Amino acid sequence: MTQTLTAMSIAQLSTLLQSGALDPVALAEATFDAIAAADPAIFIMLSKERALAEAKASSSRIREGRSLGLLDGIPIAWKDLFDMTGMTTTAGSKVLAREPAATQDAASVEALRAAGMVAVGRVNMSEFAFSGLGLNPHYGTPVNPRSTDEPRISGGSSSGSAVAVAVGLVPVAMGTDTGGSIRIPAAFNGIVGYKATRGRYAMDGVFPLAKSLDSLGPLCRTVQDAVWIDAACRGLTAASIARRPLAGLEMVIPQNVVFDGVEASVLAAFEAAVQRLSDAGVIVTRLEITAFGEIIQLMASHGALVTAEAYWLHKHRLETDDALSMDRRVVSRTRLGANISLSAYIDILDARARLIAAVNRLVGDRLIAFPTIPHVAPLIEPLKTDDDLFVKTNGKTLRNTLLGNFLDWCGISIPCGIGDAGMPVGFLLSGLARTDEKLLSVALSAEPVICGDFF
Repeated sequence: MTQTLTAMSIAQLSTLLQSGALDPVALAEATFDAIAAADPAIFIMLSKERALAEAKASSSRIREGRSLGLLDGIPIAWKDLFDMTGMTTTAGSKVLAREPAATQDAASVEALRAAGMVAVGRVNMSEFAFSGLGLNPHYGTPVNPRSTDEPRISGGSSSGSAVAVAVGLVPVAMGTDTGGSIRIPAAFNGIVGYKATRGRYAMDGVFPLAKSLDSLGPLCRTVQDAVWIDAACRGLTAASIARRPLAGLEMVIPQNVVFDGVEASVLAAFEAAVQRLSDAGVIVTRLEITAFGEIIQLMASHGALVTAEAYWLHKHRLETDDALSMDRRVVSRTRLGANISLSAYIDILDARARLIAAVNRLVGDRLIAFPTIPHVAPLIEPLKTDDDLFVKTNGKTLRNTLLGNFLDWCGISIPCGIGDAGMPVGFLLSGLARTDEKLLSVALSAEPVICGDFF
């Protein structure tokens, strides 16, 4: 019964909770039982006392007819970047473990607490959120539950968030996304991951990586779940986003960069989903987005924007013994930021503004679609020992999704099929900045079409 409960979506659990068929306290206890029996690398820290108090309060409200809404009593896990009162935010690092505990919740934690959600703990991640692969030498590396041969990566940096949902511990976990850190693990694990437009949710109390790129969003089982979390994060008591008909919808599929080196099985799953969307009336246009190539070239000549900002954030740590306690791969990548001059940084920002404007003119009101990642989740063990392989794989894993961060897009990854080794493939549907309502309304309708027989 425990696994049955914890493997449900928000919508399924909410029906049981609001009807009185399931008590929030029983659900919280079942959640902690499931966590105790699961991969210990998924969670960094549990907030059991808080969760049970929140569940008891929810139970009283629902019994007395005072429910706060659809999310009341629903368990949620938080990436270890969000401040939670009385707990230290470690950002997946031992370096921050000695810092004082947070004195108040992050704004988004408070928003979802106000909606009645039950915070069960903090989940694992790539150290300081600076990798798309999800390996963590300090707290362990969560194993992708879809692995059918040898252990495979869960993706990062929101690794624990994705696995907690995919393995059926919680129906939703919050993540952050600077270059793909929500959409990548969602795709690798066969769940839904929604990256909101940067600034859609308050960032107060969230440990940063690169403030000009950082964004937030949920990893969950369905698009409907993401819509409800989106509303609550913005302080709304109910979601106003409704399904939009697919017939006549225009969608752009870029023909450059995003398909370079794509695995045949990934391409097949993506194209099959595109055909299903076309059959449903979606108008597909394939064209080149020259800005994609310019972004890749800009990174090669000037360095990455995320690297420059991460370096200045962690410069003081890199210059002390703290660096010895950090993941060597995170240290190596962060130190590259020292080579990015102020003039180069300004050039990157200027180019970013120009490219955003150019792409906005080209795309217009259309949504954009391409594979979330060009390959399925790779094996863990080779990446642990081969740093060159790690760097190469990390770059390829992040390539497609980082384009959206650079261009300030919103995006949602939806499972679209199975690739090599029986691993999930993600379909990334994106919209221009601040078109989240359109993106989510289309995704509500497109989800069953995109997923096909995946579930």
